[in-house]
Amino acid sequence: MGPGVGGEVTLLTYLHVRENLLALYGFATAEERDIFLLLIERVTGIGPAIGMAILSGMPVEQFKQSVVSGDIAGLSRIKGLGKKTAERIVLELKDKVGVGETWETTGDGAGTAARDAELGLLALGYKQAAARKALQAVVAEKPDAGADELILLALRSMN
Repeated sequence: MGPGVGGEVTLLTYLHVRENLLALYGFATAEERDIFLLLIERVTGIGPAIGMAILSGMPVEQFKQSVVSGDIAGLSRIKGLGKKTAERIVLELKDKVGVGETWETTGDGAGTAARDAELGLLALGYKQAAARKALQAVVAEKPDAGADELILLALRSMN
């Protein structure tokens, strides 16, 4: 539940630029934005409209579980998403990008921050092995850091 009337809200955005279009997409959480970026940048044939339809059609945790378990039928129930596209999402996210193992990992505290940071780095296009290695070193130094700080520190260590 968000803040009441007049309360402060943080909205994360993504600006999609095409030849004849500037479209701004908004997200309530970094996790939603990271999944959106994974979908549009890593899954063939998924654009911003379908990415938003997926986020609107299913809670983030349920989407992640559907990908991990290969639930094509569950994904296909999202409006605008057919069976072939659902199969492609599972194949390209779980198998090619390797998010399945990350999404299966459970835990809290530093584990959750590290998992979120790893997804953020995957969304930015980094290989999972490199992201995980950099994050392990960073988490060892700063175990209480949040996901945003872990991403920044990991990016510095990789570059």
